Amino acid sequence: MKTIKKFFQQETSSGIILLLAAALALMIYNSPLAAAYDMLLHVHLSIMIGDKYGLDKSLLHWINDGLMVIFFFYIGLEIKREVMGGELSSIRKASLPIIAALGGVIVPALIYVYINMENEVALHGWAVPVATDIAFAIGILALLGNVVPRQLKVLLLSLAIIDDLAAIIIIAVFYTENLSLNALGFSTVAFVLAIVLNRMGVKKVTPYVLVGVVMWIAVLKSGVHATLAGVFLATCIPLHGKKTQDGHDVPGPEGKSPLKRLEHALHPWVSFMIMPIFAFANAGVELAGISFSNLGDTVPLGIILGLFIGKQIGVFSFIWVGNKLRLCQKPEGVSWAQIYGLAILTGIGFTMSLFIGTLAFTDPLLTAEVRIGVLVASSLSAIIGYIVLYMTTRGRAKKQIEE
Repeated sequence: MKTIKKFFQQETSSGIILLLAAALALMIYNSPLAAAYDMLLHVHLSIMIGDKYGLDKSLLHWINDGLMVIFFFYIGLEIKREVMGGELSSIRKASLPIIAALGGVIVPALIYVYINMENEVALHGWAVPVATDIAFAIGILALLGNVVPRQLKVLLLSLAIIDDLAAIIIIAVFYTENLSLNALGFSTVAFVLAIVLNRMGVKKVTPYVLVGVVMWIAVLKSGVHATLAGVFLATCIPLHGKKTQDGHDVPGPEGKSPLKRLEHALHPWVSFMIMPIFAFANAGVELAGISFSNLGDTVPLGIILGLFIGKQIGVFSFIWVGNKLRLCQKPEGVSWAQIYGLAILTGIGFTMSLFIGTLAFTDPLLTAEVRIGVLVASSLSAIIGYIVLYMTTRGRAKKQIEE
């Protein structure tokens, strides 16, 4: 039991489980169990009130539209915490990761668009290579241990959070269609109610959760992607707990930050259940008949070059130019070679890239190509990024051993 507990406490654990879930899906989908895998994901589950009102969706949709709401809610909590008092709380602190994230979004998107310029359908996937998987990237960095400068870890985490924020905005703006104004109105009312709860000083989590469920259902019916309900709800969760009249925290649970309590409580569920389930449900792709020539198709090629090449070029070049123009400053104690290694790691798209792929395409052939492209690019980014960072930090490791 102690060994198991120690494993789940390590930074690398969530990334390992995520990888195992994806590998399991690939193994099953390329075995006689493939039909059972498909059948399971297309089982319909219904929650109905009478015969008229309710939700009837396949298990795959419940995962992508339901469980992933909790994932985006968790990401929203992280973003709010960092903006309100963390690494993104001021222009000075946020300038470096913002500039890096901009490069990591613009360059991969341009590469994908250039490669798929003549294919109108394929162009819908332009956002697939812009995302970074926080869990995987941080997990790879954690494999190197304490020899990695803390500033590099903070930069990667901040960059990945901004990257996720960019992905959220992209989903809201570019992957929303067939709007229902009535449902959108209900979701707006629910969001306003959550804001009112915040302004009234409500610190208990339950009222926010109840309002959030209503908001999620309304957003789901509106045509806007349901995961955005999680992000909007997260912005309403209070950062600070109850205070005494003299400004001190109230003793006990009521004095603790509701946002931090929620973030802490959700972390194991998101890392060890929601993300692996999503990976298992979305990574299944038939490998039979796939060869290196298939990677030359415009969709997987655009994703591979966008994630593996575009990300590293975009992140590194924007940081370098920003530093030269004094728009941001390279962290002290971090070499340019280490920043380049970090830039390579941002090409690990995995969860977020697969998720955007499910929004971009409905054609099974194209979704399979997305999965192949994301898996190849993320694997290359993880392996090469680790090697570069290992080579650039081993001198520091040797020095620590000698000391």
